[in-house]
Amino acid sequence: MNGAHDLGGCHGLGPINPEAEKHEPIFHAEWEKRALGLTLCAGFLGQWNIDISRHARERQHPVAYLSNSYYETWLAGLETLLLERGIVTAEELHSGQSNGHAPEELCERRVTPGQVPGILAKGGPADLASDSPRQFNIGDRVRVILFNPAGHTRVPRYVRGQKGIITDYHGSHVFPDESAKGNRIGQHLYNVAFAGADLWGAGNDSTIQVDLWQDYLLPLD
Repeated sequence: MNGAHDLGGCHGLGPINPEAEKHEPIFHAEWEKRALGLTLCAGFLGQWNIDISRHARERQHPVAYLSNSYYETWLAGLETLLLERGIVTAEELHSGQSNGHAPEELCERRVTPGQVPGILAKGGPADLASDSPRQFNIGDRVRVILFNPAGHTRVPRYVRGQKGIITDYHGSHVFPDESAKGNRIGQHLYNVAFAGADLWGAGNDSTIQVDLWQDYLLPLD
């Protein structure tokens, strides 16, 4: 979807002024640790995946998205998912008190503190074989599809409709656009290089590289 989460290349927002990474703390406040912990714990309920979670954050009203800090956005997305899945009610969310209505099968999905390091170290690999043949090779010229999706996508707006060159092939991975709908489909994933002048105008001699799934790409040759 087009929204406030995808502002790369948009005019009128002022310069980017990020904190220098070597000086930036992992958490800026104690509550951010709890926000991360809550999000991870809720994920163990098995009611959504990473792409559904990302799309829940993206669906905020643009004013809210641009006003929120990083972990405020995480909390907003988590609240949306908890409400939509019927895990909490609006009243519980407002009061901070449970009324005991949560489905019993979810209450049994517990992870002990001792299990957490192993689970996090294992991660969640996204490799998944594709039923479709690979269409592109390194060096192929491609154009990114020009579209305005209603749902989740990993195509930045600033590369849609632009020409690029395949520079690497990453194998086949879960396709996020379908994953955000609950469909687990594998698709070929490529790295595509774009000339800065094509994206940002004449005089820009940079090269921008973006990982893009096969459905996002059209052959040029």
